[in-house]
Formats: sequence, structure tokens, C-alpha cells
Amino acid sequence: MVEKTLGDVATYINGRAFKPQEWETSGRPIIRIQNLTNSTQECNRTTKQFEEKYRISDGDLLFAWSASLGAHIWHGEDGWLNQHIFKVIPNESIDKIYLYYYLLYVVDQLYAKTHGSGMVHITLKPFKSTRIMLPELNEQRRVGGKIESLFAKLDETKEKAQAVVDSFETRKAAILHKAFTGELTAKWREEHGVRMESWEKKSVGELCISLKYGTAKKSDASGNVVVLRMGNLQQGEIDWSDLAYSNDPDDIEKYKLFPGDVLFNRTNSAALVGKTAIYRGEHPAIYAGYLIKLDYDHDKIIGDYLNYALNTLDAKKYCNSVKTDGVNQSNINAKKIGAYSFNVPSIPEQEKIVSVIQKLLSKEQQTKEAAEAVLDQIELMKKSILARAFRGELGTNDPSKESAVELLKRVL
Repeated sequence: MVEKTLGDVATYINGRAFKPQEWETSGRPIIRIQNLTNSTQECNRTTKQFEEKYRISDGDLLFAWSASLGAHIWHGEDGWLNQHIFKVIPNESIDKIYLYYYLLYVVDQLYAKTHGSGMVHITLKPFKSTRIMLPELNEQRRVGGKIESLFAKLDETKEKAQAVVDSFETRKAAILHKAFTGELTAKWREEHGVRMESWEKKSVGELCISLKYGTAKKSDASGNVVVLRMGNLQQGEIDWSDLAYSNDPDDIEKYKLFPGDVLFNRTNSAALVGKTAIYRGEHPAIYAGYLIKLDYDHDKIIGDYLNYALNTLDAKKYCNSVKTDGVNQSNINAKKIGAYSFNVPSIPEQEKIVSVIQKLLSKEQQTKEAAEAVLDQIELMKKSILARAFRGELGTNDPSKESAVELLKRVL
């Protein structure tokens, strides 16, 4: 193992300062930092020719030394390198992949050497003075290969975890669809001698005694009773953060909420108008004017069933079709939401449906949260692997040491 500096092991060529007037829509791409950090970022192009040293090709090692420091392997067509990025040309003493991962490993050290308050940057002298420990070349290749293999497994895990998170709403919609078409309680009906024909299509207006708009008075930053606003309706439940309050005794009496009350958001952005939530009595509360309290008949429907019914894809499609769009907001009045109809079984079957939905959605939520926890840990895992790699702890040169595969299993 030999101690060197980054300046000893590679040549660093800074990109060219391209001018906006040189940018075109055709020709070779001009690679800027945002093209390295965001694969979907469209490249500016140019048909002009420049010095060969600014040209980059697929597989070239690059290092962004300004704004968002980091090492990158360029994958794409030949292009021209913009300023604030080094083209890294390793010499014969170091393997390119080993150097790439080492640059990722020391990026926090390099940030500590940056200058500037807005767009930070590291100059060439402190960059090149950064130390690097070099094993012999074959060991470098083994280390780089092990890291690559572990990172590939982590990236595969990340992709799968992200797919779980991204598909949560789809899975939730599928559960609600099965609930309101009778599929979830088919066995329950068979056991209780209930026929599907017992279900009736009812409108919100038929199921509710009244549809009441909330208070129009301005709320306070503190007070005795919470005023629920449209931002407090999230995913069918009340979000008790970012609260406003009321001290008005008349409003508190007139708009008082009771456990089980269902609120409908009548005014919001086009994407959010029509969302609902059920109040469960956690804190004394009233509701603001952009909300409608669906004062339902408890002999006909239970609150959770009504709340879930208004969160189905069918309900969302209906709201989208009847909303009135303004400049910045959309609106659905009480008459329009009162006209929405859906399938309603008996109260006992409603209770069973709600119970099954809650169990299934709870499992889906746990699955989503577990996937999100994995996503939160991926980059930490990569840092851990890099740290072990450059301490010689990946088991690449000693069969008695923990193998890379075993490390990944343990870290995951």
C-alpha cells in the first residue's frame, strides 16, 4: 500500500467556458453539471468544433468541482465538456474504476476544502493535494469490482423499493374498487345469507341530512379550538400539523365537530379539490369555509364507509368532471357533491367492509413505510461500503475476511 495524492495519479482537464450564443439545438451535446446530476436534463448542443482536450466519450471519468461536487462516469454520445467539471485521465498507477469510487468516498473531505457562499467550488491545488492510498493494481481492480457488484445490488434494491412506494396509490385504489363492488365481502355475504341485490345505489344527498359550509371568519394563530382547513385533510384523515384556532364562542358552537364527522374540501387546486377526511375527535375542532361537513344519517351509512367511498377512483373522476375551474382554484359546491352516487349495503356489511379496508390499507402502509426506510438508507449503505472498501475491509485480498456478499446482507 502506497500513499499518493490525487495529483500524483491522474491528469485533470477543466471544461471549456461555453457561451450561451454557442448553444444550439443540434450537434454534439455540451455536458454541464446538471446533465451529470439529472439524467433527464436536456443537453445544449453545438455544431462547432473545439480543442480535442474538451471532448468526452462514453466511459470517461468526470468530476464536478463546483456547486454539486461528485464523480461521474459519462454514459452517452461523444460531447464537449463545459466548465466547472474536470475530465479525469488516470495514469498507469491507478485503475479508473478504483479512482472513481475513491472520489465518491472523499467527496465530503473535498467539500470541506471548498470556497464560496452561494455556489461552492474547490480549486485545483487543494483538490490535487488530497491523499489516496494505493494498493497494487490487481487489488485495485478487485476492490473496484466488489464495490461495483455491491452497488449494483443496492441499486436493484432501490429500484424495487421505489416501485413499492410509487405503486401505493394504485394498490390502495384497487382495494377500494373491490370494496365498493362487493368483492371484499363476497364470503361474508355467503356466510350471512345476504345477496348482492341488497345493495342500493344512493347519492350523497340522500344519505345526508344536510351539507354544511364551514366558518367564513378569520382564524387565529392561537386559541381554544382548532379550525380545520383544507391543508389538514390528508389521505382521508386529519393532519394535526400547521393548525389555526378560534376563540369565537358563536362559531365554536355552530361549527363544532363530533367524532365520525366527514369533511369535504370544496375549494382547492384542480388536483386537490374534492379530498375528504374523517374527524375522530382527537382535539376540539370546528371547520373553515372551504370545507363542507357531510352531516350523514347514521341509520343509513357509517362515517368511515362514506369517507372511503369518496376516496375511490370513481369519486375522484366524478369530482374532476363537475368541478368549476377558476384562475388558481377549482370549486365543487354542495349541490354537485350531493349528486354523487355509489353502492351502499346494509350497516352490518358496511362495518365489515370498513374493517377489511382498514386491515388491508394498514398492511399496505406498513409496506410503503418499510420501502421508504430502505430508500432512506441506500446512500448511507453506499457510504458504509466505500468506507470499508478503502480501509481494506471488503475481503478482496484475504479469504478469512467477511465477503462482500455477506457484508451487503448484513448492511441490508
